[in-house]
Amino acid sequence: MIERKKVVRAVGAELENAGLSARIIARDLDSNAEVVLSPDGALPLASLVKVPVALAVLNRIGAGDLSADEQVQVAPAATGSASPTGAARFRHPARIAIEDLLTLAVCFSDNTAADALLELVPAAEVQRDLDALGLRGIDIRHRLDALTMTPLESLDRTDAHLAYDLAQTRPPQGDGHRIWQLDVSRANSAAARGLMSLLAEVWRPERVDPGVAARLRELMSGNIVRNRLAPDLMSDSARWSSKTGTLLHLRHEIGVVDHADGQSIAIVALSESCNPASVQPAAEAALGAAARALHDLLR
Repeated sequence: MIERKKVVRAVGAELENAGLSARIIARDLDSNAEVVLSPDGALPLASLVKVPVALAVLNRIGAGDLSADEQVQVAPAATGSASPTGAARFRHPARIAIEDLLTLAVCFSDNTAADALLELVPAAEVQRDLDALGLRGIDIRHRLDALTMTPLESLDRTDAHLAYDLAQTRPPQGDGHRIWQLDVSRANSAAARGLMSLLAEVWRPERVDPGVAARLRELMSGNIVRNRLAPDLMSDSARWSSKTGTLLHLRHEIGVVDHADGQSIAIVALSESCNPASVQPAAEAALGAAARALHDLLR
């Protein structure tokens, strides 16, 4: 126990040196043994919200309320969309099957695809699904196009640091924020423990339909964003299935390492950076190393 506390303290110090404050939980999904670093307090979800959105859509496909092959008309995204891939880059209207929208939203983190799904299952219904499953500590409130309407999008590249400086500035008391997408009382937000409960339910389903859970695991295994925790957690004998979330100074990732011997370790890593830049390879590496260190304490 003393050695574990020493490792956790060292991890926190390394993250601080990299300009990060983080909430991290690692849990063995069978024994429920946990290692935690500052797990309390909610943060905006950014693209992590696509996981509960996908769960709600899959629930309705499983119940027969939606058809996986139903075609949905998707309009081109507005200029300046933050999604680098998928339907967000389409220049012309397209008809896309619901199940393929799920692939774009979860695997490619496509905001346009996620918003098309939210047209079918609005945020309030996604929230009701989470509440019905007893998954507390996750709040779903708005569409993904809101994430491309922060001060960053109205500034020239040379002034982008001003948006990051503003993102790091919080009021002295309360949950408010001058950038509403970072206000946990208004934005899609969650605490680390709420997200851990979601991962546990998807990987070891008790209330979620097993077929729905299996499809969501499959989608998360196809995540193409592999620059954050994946380099430290995946190998030939360990599959890393995850979803990332990035917004201004926020860098998140949630997922599960499935080892060849059957052990599954879930990781929730929510972080805030004090560095005023969009590209931060050192911060990404530090977060991955921190997740690996906590994972190894359980392994």
